[in-house]
Amino acid sequence: MTFTITIEPSGRSFNAEPDEALLLAGIRQGIGLPYGCKDGACGSCKCKKISGTVVHGPHQDKALSADEEAAGFVLTCCGVAQSDVVLESRQVTEVGAFPIKKMPVRVSALERASHDVMVMRLQLPASDTFQYHAGQYVEFLLRDGDRRSYSMANAPHTQTAAPQMELHLRHMPGGKFTDHVFGAMKEKDILRIEGPYGSFYLREESSLPLVLLASGTGFAPIKAIIEHMQHKGILRPATLYWGGRRPADLYQQAWIAARLAEMPNLRFVPVVSDALPEDDWHGRTGFVHRAVLQDFPDLSGHQVYACGAPVVIEAARRDFTALAGLAPEEFFADSFTSAADKV
Repeated sequence: MTFTITIEPSGRSFNAEPDEALLLAGIRQGIGLPYGCKDGACGSCKCKKISGTVVHGPHQDKALSADEEAAGFVLTCCGVAQSDVVLESRQVTEVGAFPIKKMPVRVSALERASHDVMVMRLQLPASDTFQYHAGQYVEFLLRDGDRRSYSMANAPHTQTAAPQMELHLRHMPGGKFTDHVFGAMKEKDILRIEGPYGSFYLREESSLPLVLLASGTGFAPIKAIIEHMQHKGILRPATLYWGGRRPADLYQQAWIAARLAEMPNLRFVPVVSDALPEDDWHGRTGFVHRAVLQDFPDLSGHQVYACGAPVVIEAARRDFTALAGLAPEEFFADSFTSAADKV
């Protein structure tokens, strides 16, 4: 027995098995609801239930509180249907979405971008194609069955010359995967990935001016989106805010400077929260999302793409809508939840 899951206002529907998470059932049938971590930690997949019965697996209260659940909200990543269900979701992947694939990849380069950020380049199989939207991510399939998610930092068109992928990895001391990346991993190692995943990509049908907000390695998918905009000749005004604790955390400013010289509609505002005297920092300080509010006290009529630490994304979503009038449906985010965040 399966249940029919209908998404409004699009009217698209799919079937879910009695023990299958709604999100995974949709992905399996080419209908992608919004999501981030897929582990009940970030709340990106939260949507309104119009009718039907859904029970939830383990999840964090910050992702879905008891009051929200009582009000009819569900997390599709860990919600399981007990009947036919109708959900309200503004984002549903278009017909003909890119297929999710598993494939081997070869490490072609490992470059330290800062003391705790590694730029990893992966060579993809020449005999296969890997399609994705700028802003999406892949999952590394570890030998013990665990997975680790990282966003592509290069736009899809860059694969024309050679099928490769750029990822930005921050070292999490004690982390099963990043300890290996910053330790024993070497060029030519073979890894396995699966993807593409995620609903974080540029909505090209809009003409609204853009605010691109990144914290730490949340810059990676923003970089891919900027590359995609340049390649497609998208001229929407865009302001990039990139926040880090210290100036060295903004590890690709030379790349940004090159884009600023080529893209007159792009602006860049670097923000540092914990600068020390020896940093000789003369730029903006404080929390990066507050710098946005200082410059854009009225965000109505804008579209925001935010990526990085969960605390930054949660604060931006809350304050941009409550204090600056941003329409909730114009806020797109990818919350970088670590394995520790998901516990």
